[in-house]
Amino acid sequence: MCDPAVVEYLSDLLTNFVHVDNIYALRSARGRRLEEVAEMLTEAFVGPDLPPAQRNRIVHKHIGDYTLFWTGVYPENLRYLRAPDKKDHLIDYLAQGKRSYAIASELTEEGAHPPRVLFRRLSDNFEFCAYGLGLVRKGWEELDPHSFRATRQILS
Repeated sequence: MCDPAVVEYLSDLLTNFVHVDNIYALRSARGRRLEEVAEMLTEAFVGPDLPPAQRNRIVHKHIGDYTLFWTGVYPENLRYLRAPDKKDHLIDYLAQGKRSYAIASELTEEGAHPPRVLFRRLSDNFEFCAYGLGLVRKGWEELDPHSFRATRQILS
């Protein structure tokens, strides 16, 4: 994909998600870390002073990022994230990611950063972006297979 804005966004996503606290950045009103998309959709609390549209934009942007990260970089963990005992059991991460980026696009005001057109591209090209993130992972594995194997064991 030859879209510098999308490539830059995905690079920033990977850099941001290096720290696990950023993967699970959304919290409930009581401060509990939200680890499932179903919870993010229903319980995310981003502050009492935000207008509903801005809150929804933040939540849907994060859900798009979260589902894209897991779908593209660690798809084997989806079996855990969507296990029968999880609230996300019936959530299709691919469809939800596309949907969340589309909603974020609609809720993004003109002149905002990132721009609404970027979220629309992420929605329209979600599968391709996930594939690209998978290629990045493959590159990491080829660079240092031993340390990457250790990282996968920690996540499993």
